[in-house]
Amino acid sequence: MTSTPAPHPSARKATRAVRVGSVTVGGDAPIVLQSMTTADTMDVASTVAESLRMIEAGCQIVRITAPSKKEAEALGEIRARLDAAGHAGVPLVADIHFTPNAAEIAADHVEKIRVNPGNYADKKKFETHAYTTETYAAELKRIRDRFTPLVRKCKALGRAMRIGTNHGSLSDRILSHYGDTPLGMVESAMEFLHICRDEDYHDVVLSMKASNPQVMVQAYRMLADRMADEGMAYPLHLGVTEAGEGEDGRIKSAVGIGTLLAEGLGDTIRVSLTEAPEAEIPVARILVEHAEAARRTALPMHGVMDPQGFDRYAYRRRESTAVGPLGGGQVPVVCHDMVGRPLTAAGLYGVGHRYQVELDKWEADDAACDLLLVGEHTLDFALPGWIRAIQDASTWQAAASRPERHHPLWTLDQYRKVRLENGLDSELNVLQLDATELDVSLAEELALWNRDATALMVRTDREDALVVLRAAFHRLVDAGCTLPAMAYRNYGHLPAEPLQLKAATDFGGLLLDGYGDGICVAAEVGVEGGLRYLNRTAFGILQATRTRISRTEYISCPSCGRTLFDLQETTARIRAVTDHLKGVKIGIMGCIVNGPGEMADADYGYVGTGPGKITLYKEKEVVQRNIPEDGAVDALVELIRTHGDWVDAPTR
Repeated sequence: MTSTPAPHPSARKATRAVRVGSVTVGGDAPIVLQSMTTADTMDVASTVAESLRMIEAGCQIVRITAPSKKEAEALGEIRARLDAAGHAGVPLVADIHFTPNAAEIAADHVEKIRVNPGNYADKKKFETHAYTTETYAAELKRIRDRFTPLVRKCKALGRAMRIGTNHGSLSDRILSHYGDTPLGMVESAMEFLHICRDEDYHDVVLSMKASNPQVMVQAYRMLADRMADEGMAYPLHLGVTEAGEGEDGRIKSAVGIGTLLAEGLGDTIRVSLTEAPEAEIPVARILVEHAEAARRTALPMHGVMDPQGFDRYAYRRRESTAVGPLGGGQVPVVCHDMVGRPLTAAGLYGVGHRYQVELDKWEADDAACDLLLVGEHTLDFALPGWIRAIQDASTWQAAASRPERHHPLWTLDQYRKVRLENGLDSELNVLQLDATELDVSLAEELALWNRDATALMVRTDREDALVVLRAAFHRLVDAGCTLPAMAYRNYGHLPAEPLQLKAATDFGGLLLDGYGDGICVAAEVGVEGGLRYLNRTAFGILQATRTRISRTEYISCPSCGRTLFDLQETTARIRAVTDHLKGVKIGIMGCIVNGPGEMADADYGYVGTGPGKITLYKEKEVVQRNIPEDGAVDALVELIRTHGDWVDAPTR
């Protein structure tokens, strides 16, 4: 009897349609792209000019900070100038923190108000409070009294609202009651949503942003499920906050946003990069196009989709047996497909390995790959002891003597035959399988081989790669198969940025759920960026998912009108002196809105607290206040040194 396929996991989840001026978010509307200005809102000319550049790049909703009443009032002039420039149809959003009065003024001028439930009616002092049922109910009444006037005004004027929870700015009340958790983020938003519903106001969009993609994904999943349980489906605004700059910011954003889009969640997205805001739009567009292509080409899926014990809201690494460098709790490996590429000692420079001829020894970067797929070739030079070559099984079998550190890559038919003949490699065998062929019966067969020195390479070339790969891993778990497993996808001749963003989505979402003992990001020879780009991408994905740390992590906000220093320049200065500190997390925040909270997720923090003044944090604790900006980077280095995390940069 043929099983009936369930709805494809990537199918877009139905949500309520919310009008934001002339733009619809949710319902049957396409996913909306948005960004946020970085200019001082009181500099109306600069804010308008920046908005025009964003709109030209394809931004459909423009967000502008309104930290006080005077900025909220300036939004009227900004709206008028954009209208005069022919952009009356582009909605504006007022971004509100701490100042309910500013929100109520802004509602007169813009189409949408963003409120942060962590600081709209609450404060954050990192104080712990004990609540009884009665005292907590009193707190909720206080919030209702503070928030209801804005809800009523937005309803009367036809304005939309985003209830935007940030992991870094959860209130002391929420942290005391629910902890620093995705649950706390969801509860914070639901408190405000329930007030809206009690007022029969439904033009609401919600977000659950965090700088850690794992926290962000878990919170959005939990929120979507919570709303479904309560019979509601408001649209979701997706974003990874403080993602950073360059490749790191793009990869981190793609891991979080791409994972959720692949699960059918998300109605509008904003990619938060520490760059000019118009640079965010092309990245957002690629992520949306990838998700839409996956939905268009998706095929029916049968069998196990969610194994027993799988928790959508928590990370748990799939149990696997250690085989060579794979599995058993070891960090995920990076594998590169070298077929068609130079198989020389010098040819490994791009993947992090350097042979020093004069010393006759190898050195490896922190981001140096572990496995090489070499096809029918056998390397004619000795590999260092920390890297292995995987060659076609027929070549491995035909060798007169087994070449050192070379291991076979089997097809399923080959493996079944040679296993019966006791012809497997005693150290490491790699069995390659197509993800769509790894059905329930094959997963059960593989479970019988748990004691073999074998790792799986699960491959797919499908556009819905994340969903297909995740389903294959689900089946392995459900069958009790503990063979370690890598994921492989070849991106052909894709240009560099789309390749990187798609790979971060496809592999990142898998790793966030604890699946994958290794990844192979492959492309055709000659693809833009070459091996070095593929290697940076692979290690960047592992870094963003925090499954393997190979360099410094920067948690930097994208800048806005609240920012008290040049974020792009400052981030570059800090990176220049600290990017060799493997595993250290540094938060760089332009103001105090999310700064103190995000410091809890960073080892060290650099936060603007006044014009030309910087406050340094060790985790969430203030260490030095109001340091002059011109000496703050040196003070940060000294702080890192004082706490024993500083090492001198290597010389080469």
